[in-house]
Amino acid sequence: MFVDTHCHLNMLVKKEFDTLLTKEQLEAVAAFIQEAADAGVGKIINIGTSLPESINSVEIAKRYPSVFATVGLHPCDCTEGWYEDFKAITQLVKNKETNKIIGIGEVGLDFYHKPFFKQRQEDAFKAHIELAIEHRLPLSIHVRDAGDELLQVIEPYVKDITGAVIHCFSQKQDFADIVMGWGFYVGIDAPIAYPKNEWLREVVKNIPLSHIIFETDSPFLPPQQFRGKQNRPAYIPIFAATVAELKGVSLAVVQDVTTANVKKLFGI
Repeated sequence: MFVDTHCHLNMLVKKEFDTLLTKEQLEAVAAFIQEAADAGVGKIINIGTSLPESINSVEIAKRYPSVFATVGLHPCDCTEGWYEDFKAITQLVKNKETNKIIGIGEVGLDFYHKPFFKQRQEDAFKAHIELAIEHRLPLSIHVRDAGDELLQVIEPYVKDITGAVIHCFSQKQDFADIVMGWGFYVGIDAPIAYPKNEWLREVVKNIPLSHIIFETDSPFLPPQQFRGKQNRPAYIPIFAATVAELKGVSLAVVQDVTTANVKKLFGI
């Protein structure tokens, strides 16, 4: 069994961001979960990006036994009033067992999308790290065009962080070496197989399988043959095969090791 450790099922069934799911949309999620199960992807972690989408993540997880939730504010969703949303997210976390919350995320730094507010993003990231530490939850970390800054923010907390994954890993080898030294995992998505990403494949060759978990980031970042269409949790085996090829092992070995990694990190 594979696990999709970073998915946005809520965004697969609606067109507008930051709106709460309707009953019909919540029911529509079932088809994607069944499709994934049929493809050998037996569990899904649905990721929060804002307060409404974190609430959606919780609602999906509570409805479907094979789905679990994370909650948090994506750096691009850190508005001027982010702290009020953060306080509401802390209330969700206080009931983490009932809400099936197994992590904090998607949080981090993004200096690619402009305009961005560096101090606000760093303040929000630190608040989420401290929330994760308080509740002994791992982090799902987003980083784009902010690698050095992200490492600087995290470093003082490393000894207290329960665990973490660098979402949609697209960093250089030195970054990988640092976070692996901290015991973090790297999240591998379909771009590992994109033709232009030979450099990324070279980096991943040097990352032990014991530090890799799989994600789709559905509905974003589909495999090469589905570019221009929605990504789905069912597609994990497609690009997991690329990692198996890079490592010179069978797909079954990749499946077993990465699923064991998910259990260590998220407890599922």
